[in-house]
Amino acid sequence: MVRRLFDLPPHQIATAENWFSFGSRTPRTPRRASSICLVRDSSHGVETYLTYRPGGSPLGNVAFPGGSHEASDRATYQWFGPSLSQWSKRMDMLDQQLAQAYIVCAIRELFEETGILLAGTDEQSVVEMTDAEDWMTAREAIAGQDLAFDEFLRRRGLGLRTDLLRPVSHWLNPNFALRRFDTWYFTATVPNRQEAALLRGKGKWGRWCAAGEILAKRCTSELGDSVGQPNTVDLTLSEISYPAVEMNLEAMAEANGVVAYLSRARSLNLKHPDLLVRDGIYYLEVLGSMSAESSRPWQTTAGH
Repeated sequence: MVRRLFDLPPHQIATAENWFSFGSRTPRTPRRASSICLVRDSSHGVETYLTYRPGGSPLGNVAFPGGSHEASDRATYQWFGPSLSQWSKRMDMLDQQLAQAYIVCAIRELFEETGILLAGTDEQSVVEMTDAEDWMTAREAIAGQDLAFDEFLRRRGLGLRTDLLRPVSHWLNPNFALRRFDTWYFTATVPNRQEAALLRGKGKWGRWCAAGEILAKRCTSELGDSVGQPNTVDLTLSEISYPAVEMNLEAMAEANGVVAYLSRARSLNLKHPDLLVRDGIYYLEVLGSMSAESSRPWQTTAGH
């Protein structure tokens, strides 16, 4: 069993102190959420798309695109890729509708935040971004809940290409946190003729970053300074992100390219950071290893 310690982000210190001062209490009920690690190859190794998330997000102030579930995530969708039964088995989840919600949420949030849409008219096609303004208008309507994601896809005759996703990890925020997410992380590459771009009027910072380069400078404030927000400047990687982000970056940096990263067998056991205080300094403790191989290989068989 591997034991890892991560610095606690400054905005969480007061909450941690309160948790210890008044003793353990009943943790707040977590919301369900999904996040996607976009990846691509580069001369500097595997790159991923990171964004700034304001308001002390449980996913991290700098994190992968993602967010919480919505009612439309359980609607009826045209579905390409592994069946819900296969997905549920891979995610070790009896509730197939819940498995669907995690998958749909990941694809929807990715589209809202970056404009990348994992959808097509059949199991061999992926939609192309032919009109940037039309694309952005649709993203704004979906993000503002003026247009349901399932209705958007239905109008365009599109189904979800769930075979383009891979599950990579499952995390639950620590018990002391005021905002908690039960989050599944997935990974995907960018389809041809699509480009990542921030949502108009909402996105403040988003960038492709080489995982290895970020980790090489994880003890410096270089990434936080480049984001340039009050709660990122002068802070290290652990202080502006979340252990899930850092450990997913480690898995990318270790991989010899995107193909190796996508095809890697993984342990998908739930990771639940615990609060630890040592010499008056607070840390997040994580048990386990992202490199542990899974006995459940990923299924790519198409089905409905």
